Amino acid sequence: MGSWTAEQMGDLSGATVVVTGANSGIGFEATREFARHGATVVMACRSVERGERARTTLLEDDPAGSLTVVELDLADLDSVRSFAESVRDSADGLDVLCNNAGVMAIPRRETADGFEMQFGVNHLGHFELTGRLLDLLRDSPGESRVVTTSSETHRGGAIDFEDLQHERSYSRWGAYAQSKLANLLFAYELQRRLDAAAASVVSTAVHPGYADTSLQRRGPEMEGSTLRLQAMRLANAVFAQSAAKGALPILYAATAQALDGGEYVGPGGLFGMRGLPEVGESSSRSRDRDLARRLWTVSEDLTGVEYDLPPSG
Repeated sequence: MGSWTAEQMGDLSGATVVVTGANSGIGFEATREFARHGATVVMACRSVERGERARTTLLEDDPAGSLTVVELDLADLDSVRSFAESVRDSADGLDVLCNNAGVMAIPRRETADGFEMQFGVNHLGHFELTGRLLDLLRDSPGESRVVTTSSETHRGGAIDFEDLQHERSYSRWGAYAQSKLANLLFAYELQRRLDAAAASVVSTAVHPGYADTSLQRRGPEMEGSTLRLQAMRLANAVFAQSAAKGALPILYAATAQALDGGEYVGPGGLFGMRGLPEVGESSSRSRDRDLARRLWTVSEDLTGVEYDLPPSG
C-alpha cells in the first residue's frame, strides 16, 4: 500500500490550478489542499452560489493561496467556452487542470447540446475544456499537469459508437461506465499526443476508490427513490472512506514528481477502494490505442474543438 499523504505536496506558491466541481466532495477537498499549500485555485462550479459558500468555508482555514469562483456548466459547451475564455483572460499560464466534476448513474437526461448527460458532462465537457486551455498549460513554466478523474466502474464500460448517446436503450450504470472508460481513453491518448509534440505537459488519470460524496446520492434523488437513497447513505456510512481520502489520488497525480504521464492512480488498499494513493493498472480496453484514436476523432467532431497536437503514433 502507498504511503503518500498531502503533507508531501510541497510549496505551490505561484502555481495556478483549475478544479472542476470544486464546491463539493473530492473536488472541494482537493481545492482545500491546493490552497493550503499556496496555489491560486480557480474553483470551476456549475452554481456560483454554492461555489461561493464553499469558498467561504475554505477561507476559514486561512489558506496560504487564493480562491476564485468561476461559473462552469459542463453540460453546456457555451459555458465551457466562456469559462476557458475567462481563465485565459486572467492567467498567464496554467499549472494544473483537474478534470474532476461528474455525474453518476442518473436517469437519462441530455445536455444543452443534445448529448447524453453522463457522456456529455464526464467526457465531452472536459475534452472541450482541456482543448481550450491547452495553450495555457503549454505556456506555464516548467511541467504542467492534466488530471482526469475516472472510476473503477470503467472496467465494465464499452464505447458504443453505434449508440453513443444511448438513444436506443439506456442503462444508467452502462452509460456511466462508458463515460468513465472514455475518461481513461482520453487521458492516455492526450499523453501520447503530448509526447509526440514534445510538450512539457503530463496527462494522468485517477480514481478515488469508494469515497463518501454527494455523487452517489444524485441519481436516487433525481429518481425520487427514497429506498435507493437510504441504501446509498447506509453503504457510504459503512464502506466508504472520507472525501478527503478520496481526493488524495488527484493531489498525488497533480504534484508527485515520480510521474511521467499516462499513469492510473488510485487507493492502494483492498480492491482499490480505500487507502493511500499509488499507481495501479486500468483495464486493457482503456489502453486500446485504436479505440482511443477513434473516440478522439468523434469527440473533436461533436465538440468542434481541435487540439494543436500531432496525432499519436
